[in-house]
Formats: sequence, structure tokens, C-alpha cells
Amino acid sequence: QVQLVESGGGLVQPGGSLRLSCAASGNIFSIDGMGWYRQAPGKQRELVADITITSRSSTNYADSVKGRFTISRDNAKNTVFLQMNSLKPEDTAVYYCTARLRASLPVWGQGTQVTVSS
Repeated sequence: QVQLVESGGGLVQPGGSLRLSCAASGNIFSIDGMGWYRQAPGKQRELVADITITSRSSTNYADSVKGRFTISRDNAKNTVFLQMNSLKPEDTAVYYCTARLRASLPVWGQGTQVTVSS
């Protein structure tokens, strides 16, 4: 079993920054990759960014966040981060951390609210 705990959401003004953290625990050696999704009211959940848990740390971003968001990982702390800069009102959503496992369904965190508003 893998458990995920997110932190770092909140209220920020347009143009501001936030950093989300996602700490994994449990059977971390079963994790193939981790990522962040978001879901705004009335919309489907969408991929924001993901990263492989390999020596290469391949990353993937949604077009809407390229150049503004950066996903990274700290293997020693089993933690993945999402640095969000130049935030826009349309970035407002609940952000979910997910872990892609080798032999079972993905695991999701509880979600953290990000609100971009003046």
C-alpha cells in the first residue's frame, strides 16, 4: 500500500506563486511515477504534470502550465513538488497528487485547494 499526503495549497493573487508538496509512504518501491492533476468546479480532472521515478526523471506538462509550473522530486524524502509561478485565476482548482504503481491501480491523495484571486 502507498499513502500520499499533500500540502501547500491556499489563496494567492494573480501572478503569485505556490509550491505544493506530496509525501509518499508505505510501499514506495512499487511507485513508477508521480504526478499532479487538478479539477475545477464543473470540469473534468486533468493532468497538470507528472514525473517518472527513475534516474532520468522524465517530466510531462499540460500545455496550459508549460513555462509556469515545475515538477520535481526529492527521492530521499519520497516527496514530489509542484512549483507554480505566474498563477492565473484559471489555475483555481483542487489539486490532487497521484502515484502510478507497477502492479496495481494508481493511488490518489486527498486533494488541496488552490485559489487564485485578487
